[in-house]
Amino acid sequence: MNRTVHVIGGGLAGCEAAWQLARVGIPVVLHEMRPHRTTPAHQSNGLAELVCSNSLRSDDADYNAVGLLHEELRRADSLILRCADACKVPAGGALAVDRDGFSAMVERELAALPHVTILREEVAGLPPEDWDSVIVASGPLTSPPLAEAIRTLTGEQSLSFFDAIAPIIHKDSIDFSKAWFQSRYDKGEGSDYINCPLSRDEYYAFIDALLAGEKMPFHEWEKDVPYFEGCLPVEVMAERGRDTLAYGPGKPVGLTNPNGPKPFAVIQLRQDNALGTLYNMVGFQTKLRHGEQVRIFRTIPGLENAEFARLGGVHRNTFVNGPRVLNRDLSLKAQPRLRLAGQITGCEGYVESTSIGLLAGRFAAAERLGNALPTPPAITALGAMLDHVTGGGMVDTYQPMNINFGLFPPAPERDERGKRVKGRDRKKLYADRARAALPQWLEDADKALGK
Repeated sequence: MNRTVHVIGGGLAGCEAAWQLARVGIPVVLHEMRPHRTTPAHQSNGLAELVCSNSLRSDDADYNAVGLLHEELRRADSLILRCADACKVPAGGALAVDRDGFSAMVERELAALPHVTILREEVAGLPPEDWDSVIVASGPLTSPPLAEAIRTLTGEQSLSFFDAIAPIIHKDSIDFSKAWFQSRYDKGEGSDYINCPLSRDEYYAFIDALLAGEKMPFHEWEKDVPYFEGCLPVEVMAERGRDTLAYGPGKPVGLTNPNGPKPFAVIQLRQDNALGTLYNMVGFQTKLRHGEQVRIFRTIPGLENAEFARLGGVHRNTFVNGPRVLNRDLSLKAQPRLRLAGQITGCEGYVESTSIGLLAGRFAAAERLGNALPTPPAITALGAMLDHVTGGGMVDTYQPMNINFGLFPPAPERDERGKRVKGRDRKKLYADRARAALPQWLEDADKALGK
């Protein structure tokens, strides 16, 4: 008889993991701390509660990475996508749901499975030693005792409680007739950063725009979380003095500009993934509203046509440095009996959390059955997301990420006829390539799961 797997957390990732386990006959105990310990964000005690939006974002599987991930999850028998489709409400091209109906259906479907036990209790601290297979899917508001236990296990520098993130830009949308590669004083490899130059007038116009830009307010439950001096929002730095950025992250010293005169200030971008397709705006964590970020940051020379893989933000979050602490099967290097799933791994968003929950559940199920589950190909959305949280992200700058085509290995620049493919059509290449690769992985995964 297969031994029980314990899943901690009844959000989307935890529910998905439990479903994947139970569907192949693995007994599951799903632990959800609400209502015994509530969170500032949740309003109900239901499983899989959507606390921020009823939208699971774009359902366009041809031209949007989120829509492609939807398609892959459907094909992999995802509980969350099954319930979302059943509870769908009109939302144009987005997949939006009746939140109450969705939560109730997820809980009802799980409770109906003979191998699932739902316990309403908090797991305070590391699980008991006799729980030899555990999936921790406790989310961005993990309870303090469990978060502290994970911090102790993984090391102080591997767990974050405050998510101050800078925008990330697709490299191929940067104008290199204005920007250039160089490190200050040519340190390191000498070309570790992309530099965007600002003249004196451009710099002060940029500062004015930052100060005037509309900001996102903190949630009530975030207001008591202080800023860390090491990750101040860029507009807060600007408020401390109009020259603060020019002497901080924007200082031009040690740089030469091969494309023009010496700049008064620079905006630097640093490689953000192992593929070199995404670049992070150094020191540009921000509370500007997303529309304001796009408008203001596109005034920077070289970024006029920037495409953003992720926009900046500052909010409370709990996540580990996945590339540092996780194995490829989402188990903790420090204690492999524990797997992590969902936002605590450093993925961002409900759909992405679901995908990591699905994979964690399948890895744990295959392990219980004595088999090895192959990892999905990196050219699929599932594989790209898994790669980001287990090694594709840069350890020193790791931050939560939504699924986007910048996480995929680059697609060919030309189609089968030799014609150069750009923009929207190039996204279709990514989607078609993923669709072609997914069936073999699903077949191999089914064999490992005894299906």
